[in-house]
Amino acid sequence: MTQAQWESLVAVVGGARLDKPLCGFIADSPWLPGWSGKASILDYYSSEKVWLDTNLLAARSFHDAVFLPGFWSEFGMCTEPSAFGSRLVWHENELPFAEPLVRGSERALTLEKPDARSAGLLPFTLRRLTQARPAIEAHGHAIRFAVARGPLNIASFLMGTTEFLMAMQFDPDGVHAMLDTITRFLEEWVKLQASAIPSIRGVLLLDDIVGFIGPDDVATFAMPYLKRVFGAIDGEIRFFHNDANGLSCAPQLAAAGVNLFNFGFEHPIDEMRRLVGPEVALLGNIPPRDVLAAGTPEEVRMCVVAMKQALGGDYSRVIFSCGGGLPPGVPSENLRAFLDEAARH
Repeated sequence: MTQAQWESLVAVVGGARLDKPLCGFIADSPWLPGWSGKASILDYYSSEKVWLDTNLLAARSFHDAVFLPGFWSEFGMCTEPSAFGSRLVWHENELPFAEPLVRGSERALTLEKPDARSAGLLPFTLRRLTQARPAIEAHGHAIRFAVARGPLNIASFLMGTTEFLMAMQFDPDGVHAMLDTITRFLEEWVKLQASAIPSIRGVLLLDDIVGFIGPDDVATFAMPYLKRVFGAIDGEIRFFHNDANGLSCAPQLAAAGVNLFNFGFEHPIDEMRRLVGPEVALLGNIPPRDVLAAGTPEEVRMCVVAMKQALGGDYSRVIFSCGGGLPPGVPSENLRAFLDEAARH
């Protein structure tokens, strides 16, 4: 993102009111390669040039949107699980998948902490950023976020989602030990990204598994570990994505240090405003698939108008977006309709 976009993002998260709503979208491999029409998903992962050109094209095409985290170096859900030894399965035009290390167990895994400097896909993820950084900055942008999947998300890939959730109930001590190991790894990974790229001033964690558990389990198994990862560096933006159920975690986010929350479209934005409290900014929340991707431009406009009405004209600590990341198939005309309507007085 540009310096002006970063300053606007920090201002909105801090409570400032801008002349018009700020619009921002999580943009990564589910949307970018298909939108560009120039490469397959596998090309996007495997070619540094395709990755850079696609991200630059999006930034030029929608200069009035903040893409988050911006120039995201990622391999779908595979980056962090690969460090623990997951077998990765790749496809030409589908998202890759990290297979569980074990199957059918309700006992938490005993893990050794990988070295973030050398394990799995992590060196390639970081090297892509450091090598592309001069070109990114030459185009007026900067890398601002250290990014990682959250501890519960990684655990669910290593064990399987059902098995991990069962282990929470049948082997809580083992789950805590597992999450502690994953969290120590994530603290190292976030610090490594920030030390390699001095412009990083924010942390983005993505963990939908937090939305699969109730408030007591969120307090016990999620927030202590998320708080540690968000606190790994002294950043200005601590951005959490969970577009599964957000009601259990929302009231607990501020205490974990979160100051920006991307949540699912099923939750009305005025309800989420009440639940997170006054200190957490919101990124949301029109339906990503059924409206932003599959709807007409007019339907997109109507959803943006409805969101404005729900907020009663108070856009402080709100970034207009969809309820989740940009899904596959969002056409340019729908994204343009969203941005134009958001800017309309």
